[in-house]
Amino acid sequence: MWTDSAAREVVIPAGNVYLQGILTLPPGAGSLVLFAHGSGSSRHSPRNKYVAAELNRSGMGTLLMDLLLPQEDSIPATRFDVDLLAERLVQATKWVAQQQAIPLPLGYFGASIGAAAAIRAASTSPTRIRAIVSRGGRVDLAGRDALAKLLAPTLLIIGGLDSSVIERNEAAFALLICQKELDIVPGATHLFEEPGALETVARLATQWFERHLAKA
Repeated sequence: MWTDSAAREVVIPAGNVYLQGILTLPPGAGSLVLFAHGSGSSRHSPRNKYVAAELNRSGMGTLLMDLLLPQEDSIPATRFDVDLLAERLVQATKWVAQQQAIPLPLGYFGASIGAAAAIRAASTSPTRIRAIVSRGGRVDLAGRDALAKLLAPTLLIIGGLDSSVIERNEAAFALLICQKELDIVPGATHLFEEPGALETVARLATQWFERHLAKA
């Protein structure tokens, strides 16, 4: 068992590739949130690292990981391959579920295209995903079938100035039959770079995961 919350590098088998990840388990952690990054981002994303740190402070474990290899991430078409990203996330989830030292239940935090991959993965993964949070997500790219089949309670967080993403999220939100909420952060753009915007994202995400992962 883990005895401290120090971040540790892990290597995750996913089909015929190995993914790099950063796993953090605070003492007594009773759940884990897997992060699916947006296009051109990585496990070192400062925004997702900030959110992960806030989840760690609340006693939840986190896994930040690269769903693409460096050479794959340099190809624009691959960055937006939702099928590939979702399949890698399913494989990573399978690996997590097999590790006795890693706590269940599991949640997903997805950003941008990673949010679409999280929804697609949650709708197909044999391992149950108990909650999802999307930050500025292109959840519409998950597809109508995945949105309609999704059972995990899902929170969509969007910047108030991110008008095109708001419209796409509202359309996707209407297709969801699971427990759901849509929160718009006033004055925030797509990357939530404005003062206090990312803090709001972290607070909303923490509250959502605490509510739904603790129940499980």
